[in-house]
Formats: sequence, structure tokens, C-alpha cells
Amino acid sequence: MTCASCVRHVERALRGVPGVQEATANLVTQRATVTFDPAAATVGALVEAIEEAGYEVPGGAGDDAPAAPTLKGAQGTAAQSTDALRDVSRDPARQAEALREADLREHHRLRRDVILAAAFTVPLLAVAMSHGAIPGLDGPFGRWLQLGLATPVVLGPGRRFFHLAGKALRRRSADMNTLVALGAGAAYLYSTLGVVAPQLFPHAAHGHPPHLYFEAAAAILSFVLLGRLLEGRSRARLGDAVRGLVALQPRTARRLLDESHPTTPSHPARPSPSSPSSPSSPSSEEDVPVADLSPGDLILVRPGERIPADGEVVRGTSGVDESLLTGESLPVDKAPGSAVSAGTLNASGALTVRVTSTGEGTALARITRAVEEAQGERAPIARLADVVASVFVPVVVGIALASFGAWLWLSPGDDALATALERFVAVLVIACPCALGLATPAAVAVGTGRGAELGILVKGGAALEAASRIDLVLLDKTGTLTTGKPELTDVLDRSGLGDDALLALVASAERGSEHPIAHALVEGAARRGLTLDHPTALRAEAGHGIEARIGDRTVRIGTRDHLAHAGIDPEPLEPDASRLAHAGRTPSFVALDGCLAGLVAVSDRPAPSAREALAQLSALGVDVAILTGDREATARAIASELGVTQVHAALRPADKARILADARRSGRRVAMVGDGVNDAPALASADVGIAIGTGADIAVEAADVAILRGGILGVPLTLRLSRRTLATIRQNLFFAFVYNTLGIPIAAGALYPWTGWLLSPVLASAAMSLSSVSVILNSLRLRRFQP
Repeated sequence: MTCASCVRHVERALRGVPGVQEATANLVTQRATVTFDPAAATVGALVEAIEEAGYEVPGGAGDDAPAAPTLKGAQGTAAQSTDALRDVSRDPARQAEALREADLREHHRLRRDVILAAAFTVPLLAVAMSHGAIPGLDGPFGRWLQLGLATPVVLGPGRRFFHLAGKALRRRSADMNTLVALGAGAAYLYSTLGVVAPQLFPHAAHGHPPHLYFEAAAAILSFVLLGRLLEGRSRARLGDAVRGLVALQPRTARRLLDESHPTTPSHPARPSPSSPSSPSSPSSEEDVPVADLSPGDLILVRPGERIPADGEVVRGTSGVDESLLTGESLPVDKAPGSAVSAGTLNASGALTVRVTSTGEGTALARITRAVEEAQGERAPIARLADVVASVFVPVVVGIALASFGAWLWLSPGDDALATALERFVAVLVIACPCALGLATPAAVAVGTGRGAELGILVKGGAALEAASRIDLVLLDKTGTLTTGKPELTDVLDRSGLGDDALLALVASAERGSEHPIAHALVEGAARRGLTLDHPTALRAEAGHGIEARIGDRTVRIGTRDHLAHAGIDPEPLEPDASRLAHAGRTPSFVALDGCLAGLVAVSDRPAPSAREALAQLSALGVDVAILTGDREATARAIASELGVTQVHAALRPADKARILADARRSGRRVAMVGDGVNDAPALASADVGIAIGTGADIAVEAADVAILRGGILGVPLTLRLSRRTLATIRQNLFFAFVYNTLGIPIAAGALYPWTGWLLSPVLASAAMSLSSVSVILNSLRLRRFQP
């Protein structure tokens, strides 16, 4: 499927199968969900209905699954297809691969057709537009050469448009395929008659052969094919968001057999030959597919591995990177009793986890489903040209037929048929959709190309149109408004050593740690030019802090409880720690040789361009709010520094999507700006999702716009570019219609009794070309757009 019309056609075809109660199709995931009575319908019948509507059901369920064409009709193959579809739906990775292969096949077909069409159209344009300047091509040979060059384009790559137009005709509807087939077909057939049977035309006997329009037919088909190729590439990238989320889910898990409930038929043991069990306990663990896990199983997750299912830690301590869910860069310390989520990354220690949810019940699966549903609901806007075509095509055909009949009846003598045919073709040629088909793609192509030069990747015309109407921007905090990397901000010495001496001891103790706060402290000391020592002893307590021996001194760093546990009273520094926390900073208490010594604090600072970007959004009349998974105090401190009044903190991905949905229901046109995987559902469900390109790949794929450079400053730039592009599209549509629409009554001969005006096919072609040139030149003005 390639557009919103495709979705409607597929749904209508499926609902027409006896026994089908409901059918919905998702453009991005390329999947249809059907509720049907198995006593009245089969999967084979559903596949056949889709293929009869002109679409393809890929059979990429794996080596053991039959391909779609073998499913037609028979009950036996229908049962096989049901099993194959169940297999593929149970394994999202296989499903994603099947859809990717189908997209690649269609892309290769389109690319082949574009190359073939261009190979014949370019020389055809040279011959047709030479007007005798090329020796030997102004006579019969040149006319037959044009026919020879145009025929492979029309009957080869162009055949798909006539095929789809025929299917639309059988459905009693009209779309851009109808217009393309009508215009190209009329120009080709008229020109072919002019070459093969010129005697049918007036004045041919006097040495004035009819004008040919082969180049118009070939150019229309070539340009539209190129547009389809570019649109298909853009649409295929949207599906990468879902495929990226699926890839975060590990394919296998390490299940502990001795402690999990016994292996049963529902828990088939599948030892992995490539991953042998622990040497100390040969049968204590096994690698199993994640789909075979059940609630209650115990699994082992080693450092550097992603957690395969939602669960609860029963043994071990570790820091877990949960940026997938919260967007925050600091790992969350986990200990027995802590909850963990599928897809999050175990950073430091081994964890034994009891599974609580698997499959569709995990937090990662819910995020994936949210992205799928949001992208499916936000199918590309039906192009204005498609809407107009549903009325324009029948009207134009009616006028052309009425003109043919009137001139056949009114024209005198032997010229009646030729004159009527000329009027008929003149109407069709001047109504040819070349300019109409270029009006939106030309502006979008130039607008998105200019955006790419400015570091803005816009995924199609629908995104540009939606961005032009935005009146509320919701901003993620970490990595969007801020740098996304903790930095040292404060050192408070109460030991008398001085700030630098205290920081040197703290950074020396932290230099072996992988924790982001430790990195910030070490880098802060390096920026100050301090010399660090290596700790001779180090003991870490996950979630609390560390104790290290630096030379002859014992350094203890961490939370207030970490110090209190060692008998050190942190209360004297509590007011300072509270003040730092309310300022959006993360304080750590420091003790030297058992005595309270001071505080160090880190913070994720606002990006240098954040304040300017917010000022530009305000100048555009756009409201701004912050959505973040961080703590309330930290979020409000950043918001206060940047002058933002609307703040929503401590949010999960579903909370961001809910707030966004509430804003849309209230009538706001909402853009979501983020950079993390946790932002993906909100990015996909917004009117426009804008991802900062330095963030997570999945956020970039889920969004409609990716800012590749310039950071947050790219947001107001995107809105301005989209507004300029939409204005250009409206101007193009005017140019596309004004020449053709005004020329139709002249071409039909409606003004002949009063003015004597008759628009020949030659002038009709000139008007059509002029409208196309106007559209292209107007679109090229976007090249001058400046930040």
C-alpha cells in the first residue's frame, strides 16, 4: 500500500468477503487485522480479495511458510496460510523482515521502471522539441521514431497506471491514477493515430500532418513514476521505527532450570549449542527463545545484556540504563525487590530476575504497539489532487464526450469526425494532470531538499503540511532542551582543604567507576587541571555510593544514607543539599576519614541554543510546554531558567502520549520534540513528531522530522520552512488549474459561436506545458529560503 486511498481500497475489499465482520489496514506496518467467521470465510479468500483489488500479500513468513500466491482458493492451502500467518505474528522480527522484503521488491520494481522510462523519454523529448533542428527528424522518419520511443514507456512502465485506473473504474471511483492514465493515454492514442492514420485529421491531405504529443505522454508517466519512487522510500522509513523497537527485545533468554518451575510441555527445553551451561552446574541454565518464557521463570541477565522480559530482581545489584522508558541518562540502581523492564540495558552487575510479564504484556511491547497504532491512525493526508480528481475526471470526460458529440453533429461534410476527434482530444490534453500531479511533489521536493541542506530531514509532504499549522510544541527535557550529559556544577568544601583539593580526592575515588555521575566528577576535575591518584582500595554499594582509600585517607561519597550508615551525620549539609536539588542539580555527600567534608553536585545543563529557540517559537505565535521523565524539582529548575511556565514531570511514555492526546482533543495542533526511545509513542502520535538527530535512532525513525544539526534551533526553522512550503503548494495548485480550467471551454469550442476561438491540441499542449513550467519555477523559489 502506498497512500490513504490504498488503505480504503484494501479495507473495502476485505469487508466485501462473505463472513468478514470488520477489517482495518495499517499503512505503515502494512498489516491488515480482520475479524471473520471461519465457517464462512478463509484466509485464502481474504488473500484473493486483496490481490483482486490490485495489492500483494507477501509470503515472507519464513522458509517453512508458503508464499501468498499459493494460498488462493483451496481450503487446504488456506489452513496452511493460517498457520503461516500465526507463526509470523508470534515473531515480530520475522514479520518485520517479511515486510521489509516486500518493500524492497516494490522499490526495485519502481527503480527499474524509472530507469527504463527515462532511457526512452530523454531522447524522445530531444526529438520532439527540436522542431526540425535535427536533420532528418522533421519528416515521416522522425514521427515514426517518436512512436517507437514512446511505446515502450506507455506499454512498459506506464502499464501500472492503466491497470490501477481500470480497477478504480470497476470500483466506480477516480484518483490520480485515473488522471495519469487518462491524460497519457489520450496523448498517446491521438498521436499514434496521427502517425498511423493521418488521413483521419483535417488538413492532412494538404501537407499539414497532425501535431504529436508523444513527449507529453512519456514525460507524464516518467515524472509520476519518479514521484512514486521517492514517496515509497520515505514511507518505508516510517516502518523502521517499529522494526527498531522490535530489535531491542532480545531473541533469547538464559533461564535457570533448578530454580524455575519444572520444565513442562509448555516450557520446552531448548539448550543452545552455542551457549553452553555454566561449568559449575551443567544443567542449571539454558538459553531459550523469549517467547517460551512464562511468569515465574527465573532468568540470569549478565552485564552488558538487555533484559528479555519484565520482572523483579531476586538476586544481585546493578545499575540499569532505563533511558528506553524514562529518557534520563543516569542509570537506575537495582537491588533485590526492584522492578526491571524488557529491553532496558543491564550496565554493571549480574542480576537474577523473576519474570512477571512476557510478550505483549511488557513495557517495551506496549511502546511498540503505541507507535504502530499512532502511525496507523495518522495515515498520510489524502492529496488535494486525489480529492479533486474524484470530481474533475468525470466532469472532464463528460465535457470531452459532449464536445465530441456536438461537433460530430454540427460540423459539415467529411471533416465532421476528424474535427470532433480533435476537439475531444484537445479537451483531454488541456485537462491533462501533469501540472496537477507536480503541484504538491514539486514544492515538497524543493522544500525538503532545502531543509536537508539546512540539516532538517522531513519525511514527506504530509509532515510539511501538518508542521505549517502547529500552535503548540511539547519538548522533552533531557537531550533536547539540555545537553543530555551530566556536568560538574558545584563543589562545597567544609573540611578546610579547599574546593580543588576536595574535588581531587573525590575524582580519584570515582575514576574507576562507569557511573555517569562519576564520569562527570572526573571530567570536572580534569577541566580544572587537577592531578588524580589511583585508589588502593575501593568498595561500592549499588544505589548508595562508594568508599575508597586514596593515599592515607579514606574517602566516602554518596547519598546521605550512605554516610549515615557509616556513623557520619550528614545533617549540617542538608540545607545546602536541598538548595542544590531544588536548583535542578544532583548532590552527593563527601566524608574524609569518617568526618563530614562537603558536597559535590552535577547537573544536566540547558543547551546553549535552547533559550534562543524558545524565543523564536514565541515569535511564531507557538506555545511551549516541557514533558520529562525527570523529577519535578529538576524539571522546574530548568524550566525557570529557560522561561517556560508549563511543565509536566515524572512522566512515563504513556503519560506523554496521554498529555499530547488531551491537547489534540482540545483542538490544538501539536508537535512533539524529543530524542529518546521513550519519546517514540508521543513522536508518532503527534500531529508532527520532531526528533533531535543526535538522539536514539528509534526516535528519529518514529518522527516525521529529524533535525540532523543545529539542535533545538532546528524546531522553529522547521515550522517556518513548512509554512513557506505550504504557501507555495497553494500557489502551485492555482497555476495548475488556471490555465487548464480556463482553457477547457475554449478547447471544447464553447466560445466559437461568439469569438471564433478554437484551441487546437497544439495550443492545449502549450497551455499544459506552461502550467507545468509555472509550477516548477514557483517551487524553485523555495531554494532561496534562508534561516
